[in-house]
Amino acid sequence: MRNLQLGANGPVASAVGLGCMSIGGAYGVADEDEALATISRALDLGVTMLDTADFYGPGTSETLVGRAVAGRRDDAFVATKTGMRRGPSGPPYVDATPEYLKQACDASLARLGIDRIDLYYLARVDPKVPVEESVGALAELVAVGKVGAVGLSEVSVRTLKRAQAVHPIAAVQTEYSLWERHVEDEILPTTRDLGVGFVAYSPMGRGFLTGSIVAADQLGQGDLRANNPRFSGDNLTHNLQLVEKVRSIAAEVGCSPAQLALAWLLARNPDIFAIPGTKRVKYLEENVAALDITVTADVVQALEAALPKDAAAGTRYPEFLLRGLEQD
Repeated sequence: MRNLQLGANGPVASAVGLGCMSIGGAYGVADEDEALATISRALDLGVTMLDTADFYGPGTSETLVGRAVAGRRDDAFVATKTGMRRGPSGPPYVDATPEYLKQACDASLARLGIDRIDLYYLARVDPKVPVEESVGALAELVAVGKVGAVGLSEVSVRTLKRAQAVHPIAAVQTEYSLWERHVEDEILPTTRDLGVGFVAYSPMGRGFLTGSIVAADQLGQGDLRANNPRFSGDNLTHNLQLVEKVRSIAAEVGCSPAQLALAWLLARNPDIFAIPGTKRVKYLEENVAALDITVTADVVQALEAALPKDAAAGTRYPEFLLRGLEQD
């Protein structure tokens, strides 16, 4: 496993982490024993960065991560997110008030069974609360020892700079993959300029770039992707053609499409972290093996010709969720 420092002055963690959203049931019901085995195997393989959130489940993912790291705390770099709440009905909503963030931190620590969160992300900027106030609350949690480092997720360049003026930001987490490359325009260059680490979530396009999803009816009850524009209708038909191109190049390289998508990301950006998510040991081991794949300049060129920027059809989130991304 290759380890990296988060930004210029942040902590060190594994370059490939484990995204734990699916463990919380986001893509359908997860088998608890298999989920625990997957996290344990990740630690065995040197995957230290475990990425979860209090709203995955809600609470389910953090609880499972906590059970898996019990007795192995030194092997794990625990990152979790907050600022999104789920009511009894309706979609999740943003709450980044200082009062809620402090309460949420205590609740996460209890579920995780640890006394300090290594990296605590503000999942979304609250339009009702200045980011300075939200980050100020997270800074207070650092000061009292409940949090090691502060991160932000899906923020704009302007918001990142405002936050950085309040407290050092160790990492920005945003979607980034072969079929979602918007961060290359402003966000990724800015994190590098500011000395902030970058963590890429959904590096395999929410599983689409694995080549295993060929029809919308494969997505079972409770799978969030069933409402994602890229996984339905004409968008799905178009995007399947893109994945077929990735599959063809992967066959030439001698790996799976999933491994090629991850290897491309790591080869193109050796200074960033990637947190592919899975709830199965088999796919975890496949993801880690992507570190051993050599992606030549010719392969990079072929992939980017097959999937040029903005090639994917459909927005990356439903409209009501897009409104909360990268706000100023």
